[in-house]
Amino acid sequence: MGPEFAFLAAIGATLLLTPLAIRLARRTGFYDHPVGYKGHGSPTPYLGGTAVIGGMLLAAALFGSGSSAFVPIAIGTVVLLGVGTIDDRYGLGPLTRLAIEVAAAGVLFAGGIGWDLFASDLLNLGLTVVFVTGVVNAFNLMDNMDGATGTVAAVSGATLGVLALAQGSAELAAIALALSGACLGFLPFNLASPSRIFLGDGGSMPIGFVVAAAIMAVPGTGDLGWAFVPVAVALVGLPALDTALVVVSRLRRGAGVFVGGRDHLTHRLRAKLGSARRVALVLAGAQAVLTGAGAVLAGSDKSVAAFAATVLILIGVAVVALLESPDWAPAPTTEWSA
Repeated sequence: MGPEFAFLAAIGATLLLTPLAIRLARRTGFYDHPVGYKGHGSPTPYLGGTAVIGGMLLAAALFGSGSSAFVPIAIGTVVLLGVGTIDDRYGLGPLTRLAIEVAAAGVLFAGGIGWDLFASDLLNLGLTVVFVTGVVNAFNLMDNMDGATGTVAAVSGATLGVLALAQGSAELAAIALALSGACLGFLPFNLASPSRIFLGDGGSMPIGFVVAAAIMAVPGTGDLGWAFVPVAVALVGLPALDTALVVVSRLRRGAGVFVGGRDHLTHRLRAKLGSARRVALVLAGAQAVLTGAGAVLAGSDKSVAAFAATVLILIGVAVVALLESPDWAPAPTTEWSA
């Protein structure tokens, strides 16, 4: 069976698992309560990540376990699902989370998934750690509005699946498409009005991990050398843009970089568009353009890839500047929370 069956199986599995996750969260009192900057109106069940990652891993095991990438990706994904879920329930310090993310990146590298740009394995490991932790936290930051991370990750997974298939790796394609399908199966519950369940750190962290791993695992991209670095940023897409926007905005305003707030790309779009569903639709389109461009460049000539991907990043810098203009900048607020 082709990798498209992984996509369909993940959708079906997540559609079945999400109601079970909702019931479990209600039975155990596992809710996200609306405090501080959080905008939802009533306590909402967590454990969406359990349903998404459960559906993704089930489909990936059925159709993608033949890939050498499956075991290290599965190990790191399960670890970050557990860590994120504990963080949702009890709260973990940022250093604890970072240390475990670094360990998960090390599992990937030990399994043969990572950057290979230096003559030194230590330097390659360092770059792999920086990339994985950066993408994990970018997707985690993106999870600030209903449907945001799920929509973006669904597009990312689909694009990486197509890229892997084009590069001759059907098993890796199945893993990426399983992620896409699982996120799509979750969206009807997450984008309901009001949302029936949240993804939580237990979902956003392992999702970012799978995306980072899939980018590094796609065969043939190593031929691009350093040119693949900006291409990889394009493949991450909107989470990278949102992270850059938030960091720049908070430094400019003197606000804490590592606290929550309503100054993300999603909040600025919602101020213009009026609903989370419209924001999700725009995010899907923009992510498709960015990751699609990255996928095309991943199969192009080294010089073309480096130039075009750098242009995309410069466009991203211009977009950040635009979003920081008075017409788009967030309204002053004291609703900040650790």
